[in-house]
Amino acid sequence: MAFPQGKLAIMGGGSWATAIAKILLSTEDSINWYMRREDRIAEFKRLGHNPAYLPSVQFDVNRINFSSDINEVAEISEVLLFVTPSPYFKSHMKKLKVKIKDKFVVSAIKGIVPDDNLLMSDYFHRFYGVPVENISVVAGPCHAEEVAMERLSYLTVGCQDIENAKMIARKLTNSYVKTSVSQDVAGIEFSSVLKNVYAIAAGICSGMKYGDNFQAVLMSNAIQEMNNFLALTRPMPTRAVNDSVYLGDLLVTCYSNFSRNRIFGTMIGKGYSVKAAQLEMEMIAEGYYGTKCMKEVNEHYRVNMPILNAVYNILYEQISPVIEIKLLTDSFK
Repeated sequence: MAFPQGKLAIMGGGSWATAIAKILLSTEDSINWYMRREDRIAEFKRLGHNPAYLPSVQFDVNRINFSSDINEVAEISEVLLFVTPSPYFKSHMKKLKVKIKDKFVVSAIKGIVPDDNLLMSDYFHRFYGVPVENISVVAGPCHAEEVAMERLSYLTVGCQDIENAKMIARKLTNSYVKTSVSQDVAGIEFSSVLKNVYAIAAGICSGMKYGDNFQAVLMSNAIQEMNNFLALTRPMPTRAVNDSVYLGDLLVTCYSNFSRNRIFGTMIGKGYSVKAAQLEMEMIAEGYYGTKCMKEVNEHYRVNMPILNAVYNILYEQISPVIEIKLLTDSFK
């Protein structure tokens, strides 16, 4: 299928969806935008900005066709860009009755489909019949808050059809966002999940007062662990994990004050329970869910992943961070 030139839709209403909408409206005349809550749409139209996320970003609402009906948006759009938190993904998709096998699907979701433990690209292909060449993923070291401030950011668009990747990349390129393309769809998706897990580990260690010296060693071991997993599960000779979509995204997620997963981990390291940390944050740390998914995925592959295992034991087995991090420090070089 040739890349469609018709209407592009954003599926989701959070901070990353809002940031992507800002980018797209610098290159597109108009967009469709699915948001679950009608009251949020009404407030958005009245205020000219998302009332819940990135309120500093002003929009020309006349260039946005809002709808709380996912089927209406899917029906009238040719390119569907999904930006929902992974834990809520299936609840949105259950409402979708429109066939999307002839659409071009883009996933900017940094997570795995819960319960199924499938990558988003695999899920769209297996359950919705979307051809692999019409499925793209977007990732990179790019916090929504910095996009809002128009700070220089970098994204990578992955698609098995490199020409389709370039088409999406052009739509996401402007004066403050640079894009590159890749065919490593699965590698990009897995790394997007793992970097959230490692950011929780970084936060736990920060909360426990480990310093910059140890954080550097933690990052060195994290990228090695990620590389080992990708090489054994989705080998790709041309992959270079020091590229920004792998190492860059890992570093910014583990170090940045904008990182929800690092904040969540820091609270755990300070002694909060998982439930207390989640309640106080009021925002989703996708690495919490990603940790369980990746632990279950790796039961099949059995890659040596001590950082993943340590985070899982702390979050799901209620093992003391003191014990788990001490084991990690003893194993690191």
